[in-house]
Amino acid sequence: MQIRSYMKRKKLTILYEDKYLIIINKPANLLMISKNDGTGANLYSEVREYVKRQNPHNKIFIVHRLDRETRGLVIFAKSEKVKYALQSNWDKVIRKYYAIVVGNVKNKKARLEHYLKESKSLQVYVSKTGKKAITDYEVIKASNKYSLLNIEIKTGRKNQIR
Repeated sequence: MQIRSYMKRKKLTILYEDKYLIIINKPANLLMISKNDGTGANLYSEVREYVKRQNPHNKIFIVHRLDRETRGLVIFAKSEKVKYALQSNWDKVIRKYYAIVVGNVKNKKARLEHYLKESKSLQVYVSKTGKKAITDYEVIKASNKYSLLNIEIKTGRKNQIR
């Protein structure tokens, strides 16, 4: 496998591609998939369009997702078999984020454990029941107004990093 040079097309930045997968640098404020009504710019459509230009029979499969507001690396598989192979080993993936938060965080390093639940209107909130969400963080740098955090998601719940 060889890493291809960076390629930009519209909002699409390809960091790596081979016959099995494609890794994209997703920009912030871009949906992963279209809205329920099928509208809206989204990363899946852009990647699908890119692979179909190479061959109209090509397909892609989403391995994981990032929230609209989040930018970072997203892996797409080029077959269902590869998608399932990657997803079945997803617990071995280290998910790290950097975040700037308002204020000076008191605990310089901590583990947050909460239970997250989703309402009928798809809002995620902390509850006494629900799916366990584990997040580790460490303050990298802080001022009176902001703190830069290194965050590691241990579980991968919807909207967990928020």
